Amino acid sequence: MSSLINTEVKPFNANAFHNGKFVQVSDADLKGKWSVVFFYPADFTFVCPTELGDLADNYAEFQKLGVEIYAVSTDTHFTHKAWHDSSETIGKIQYVMVGDPTGAITRNFGVMIEEAGLADRGTFVIDPQGKIQIIEINAGGIGRDASELLRKVKAAQYVASHPGEVCPAKWKEGDATLAPSLDLVGKI
Repeated sequence: MSSLINTEVKPFNANAFHNGKFVQVSDADLKGKWSVVFFYPADFTFVCPTELGDLADNYAEFQKLGVEIYAVSTDTHFTHKAWHDSSETIGKIQYVMVGDPTGAITRNFGVMIEEAGLADRGTFVIDPQGKIQIIEINAGGIGRDASELLRKVKAAQYVASHPGEVCPAKWKEGDATLAPSLDLVGKI
């Protein structure tokens, strides 16, 4: 399997549920701003609502960074609405919930569990040019942390706006960065 890092998001069109309405979403919506495409296995499950609720609780912080979130599962947009209407945790969501019942988007990102027809827990950070900068894929039983995703998005944005600098391990906003050079080889 080849890496999707620095590749452009493949074209797609999908139905989604967003702020009480059904909307259309496409790859064009991911361009011009930073985006997080957040795949999860299924609505009405166990780990998924904890992750989506965590994202909802941190959504304002993502918005301050100019980041839009797109949660994607192989459920339909109708199922997303039903879950949103019936769950207090999911009812907090203000970001886009994309339906991918054919699995086309899930396959495009390489996170389809074919034998189950469900998505792996895949997180993709996409830059304003529509290129994938961060990929994280977790096993089904391992939930993700929105605060760690925020840290990674800030690092990706920093590197994009500061050519010649890189963010070391555990970098947080305001921390020192590195400028790779021959002088640093073997000294870190």
